[in-house]
Amino acid sequence: MNTKLAVWTSYYVDLSPEEAVLELKKWGIDAAELSDEHGLMLLKRGEPAEIGREFKKFVEEQNFTMTQGHLWLACKMCSSETAVDDLLKWIDLYEAIGIRNAVLHCDKLLAEKDTPAEEKYARNVEKLKIVEAHIKKNGYAIRICLENLKGLFETVDELNNIIDQLDESCFGICLDTGHLNLCTGDQADFIRKAGKRLRALHIADNEGERDQHMMPYAKGNIKWDRVVKALNEIGYSELFNLEIPGERLAPLPVRGYKLEFIRKCYEYMQTIE
Repeated sequence: MNTKLAVWTSYYVDLSPEEAVLELKKWGIDAAELSDEHGLMLLKRGEPAEIGREFKKFVEEQNFTMTQGHLWLACKMCSSETAVDDLLKWIDLYEAIGIRNAVLHCDKLLAEKDTPAEEKYARNVEKLKIVEAHIKKNGYAIRICLENLKGLFETVDELNNIIDQLDESCFGICLDTGHLNLCTGDQADFIRKAGKRLRALHIADNEGERDQHMMPYAKGNIKWDRVVKALNEIGYSELFNLEIPGERLAPLPVRGYKLEFIRKCYEYMQTIE
């Protein structure tokens, strides 16, 4: 794989963003997705662009890579009148940090059970066009990566259909392998259909019944050789990012030992052809 191993910073959610970076580096991980929790911590410090530039300087001083970030998890673009305005502040922050692939959950409008799926898609597209205009107006290089979810927005065809209605230069796809496994979706097929639009990964395993967020080769049932082979086929070259909260309920040293195992697993994955 022509990728770089990364672990999202919420693996150390009990630390500050800076401390999380240093702890990851301590155990040989020099890239990460900035988590929603750490993004929120940064936003609370002050003006988004200014804080973003300060954090970017710190990241660069550590020779650390942070080209992926998870946008506001609680964002309900279509359900809240203020959500999009707040989301734009997150985008300003992430652009200033140098994040190029920012992961976003579409709004499933769960409270509107009787609203047809097609109307929900259309309302999401309407809000995403506001995001698109903000990116283009400011000349940002950031790309919003729509993540597959369970239920609505679970298939690559749904995500591709949304992006087809937008400016492709501003949007991409994030594959969450754990979410897809809960939907019994084919990982390799998803990757191939996403193709060049696949710009971000949430690598996590589970047993197919609930979102356990485990590391690969634990006790989940995802066939990782199929995932790796498909990524190689499409020439994926962004971060190979693990989102594994199921592994973080352990003392700091034990979490470090797990990272050593993860690094070895990644080395093995590099041999899969």
